[in-house]
Amino acid sequence: MRLPWLGNSRKANRQPSSSDIFRTEVIADVPVPERDEAVRFFSRKLVRPGKLRSFSNRDLREIVLACFYLAVAAVLPVSFWEAICGWVSRVRRKRHFRKEYPRYDAAVRAVLGDTVDTQSMFAEELAAIHRRRLTLAAHLVPGRRWSPTIRLEGLESLREALRRGRGAIVWCDQFTAQTIMGKRALHEAGIEGHQVSAEFHGFTPSKFGLHVINPPLVKVENRFLKSRIVFERSDAYQVTIRIQKVLKENGVVLMTNTVYAGSTFAEAAFGEQGWTHLASAPANFASRAGAALFHMATLETVPFRDYRAIVRELGSGPKAAASAGLDKTAKNLALQAGYILSKRDHMLETIKLCPGQMMVWSSAARLTERPTEAAIGDEGA
Repeated sequence: MRLPWLGNSRKANRQPSSSDIFRTEVIADVPVPERDEAVRFFSRKLVRPGKLRSFSNRDLREIVLACFYLAVAAVLPVSFWEAICGWVSRVRRKRHFRKEYPRYDAAVRAVLGDTVDTQSMFAEELAAIHRRRLTLAAHLVPGRRWSPTIRLEGLESLREALRRGRGAIVWCDQFTAQTIMGKRALHEAGIEGHQVSAEFHGFTPSKFGLHVINPPLVKVENRFLKSRIVFERSDAYQVTIRIQKVLKENGVVLMTNTVYAGSTFAEAAFGEQGWTHLASAPANFASRAGAALFHMATLETVPFRDYRAIVRELGSGPKAAASAGLDKTAKNLALQAGYILSKRDHMLETIKLCPGQMMVWSSAARLTERPTEAAIGDEGA
């Protein structure tokens, strides 16, 4: 017997969600002789778009957390913030460890070795992600007096590159403090950046999240930007033209190291025996436009009180730079490979300073050795 009020299942009526399906192919293995290693380039083509859910359980959690942290930022002094974020991060810690920790443990050990305490690092990352949410709330509360110390290293190198008149690309790593505090560091130093951003930038990729949850983050970031260049896969040509225009006008373009926005990416050895995947777009634009390319990472040295923003110019290597003059209009994979290895080196150096604040770890195995290549689409944050 079926009771009338149990006749329809709310779960059955939900709109199913699915991820985009991509076809990933190897383009080339490009050797870098002076490094005695090679960089593998991949193409990534969309085969079937995923179904976007209108609302998800994650949206509800994000709303609750946003309201909670707004109250914390408005009422409590800064000295309480770190402890509160640590406490909240422990609420669902067992679930995170059960579902996410095994892959995290394998990836981190492949990069940093077997002597690292990955359990402590994972717990630290969970707390850092909550500090990221509270940082957003602190910028949204009207009249909130919060003036942390932000130290920007490498500013003079960036200004020197702009004096050469070809623009600059700042290639940002996905540390928890980078999203807001990295942009704020450049803005307070007088650097007006143009951020290349995916449409679903924020905390949740649902329709409700796109229109309600994510806009506050975008609004806060835009305070510290000159403009935002929204990347749409169906209109990549227009985005490319706009980026090239900014560089021709000697502007600064900010790009985050995510591999799933563009159509190509690269793979390089990382640490002791791991592998990392890097977006090839920053290196491609730098090689074609002659713009300077910089690595950037922003770290919390003292949560909510002191931040360190590191900017370092990347080199392409002498042999790659010499060959670049042969064809400046086409993609030069040799030049890009040099840039990518330079970026890899700086990223590894920065990760060793604060590994618990890194949001994205690639894999202990090469992409071509995984059970399914489509797994690359789920990386990133």
